[in-house]
Amino acid sequence: MAATPTTIFDIRKIYTKDISFESPKAPGVFLNSSKNPNIDMQITIARNTLDQEDYYEVVLKLSVTAQIDDSALFLIEIEQAGVFQITGIIDENLELALEVASPNILLPFAREAISDLVTKGGFPQLLIAPINFESLYQQKKQAQTAADNKNTAKH
Repeated sequence: MAATPTTIFDIRKIYTKDISFESPKAPGVFLNSSKNPNIDMQITIARNTLDQEDYYEVVLKLSVTAQIDDSALFLIEIEQAGVFQITGIIDENLELALEVASPNILLPFAREAISDLVTKGGFPQLLIAPINFESLYQQKKQAQTAADNKNTAKH
């Protein structure tokens, strides 16, 4: 009888890898800010296999820009990262662990850092809404499949 492999999904470390806040038009933006800003957020997930077996780094990068008309109020970029030990999970389930479960763990830390930076920058609190990482993962997979099909059709 074969032993069932042990499944481990463990958070080994959570840290901020990179962070920046810019308010290029300060202090003028505080004098003429009667309109609500347009907030744009870009999300990127990067993952790396580490030298130690079954250890992975996942980096959740959020870029948040607030603008009124074409004038930037602020720009925040944060790379919230974590080291995860993942054993006994393979193939697509490993991808889900790295691109859905891990970013869900990292998001509250990034959300708190963004809120703190915006407030310390002199702006009203900014709360980042929950992000559906499973939906983002499915969109990424569909785009990859479409690209693969397009490349196959060319040959």
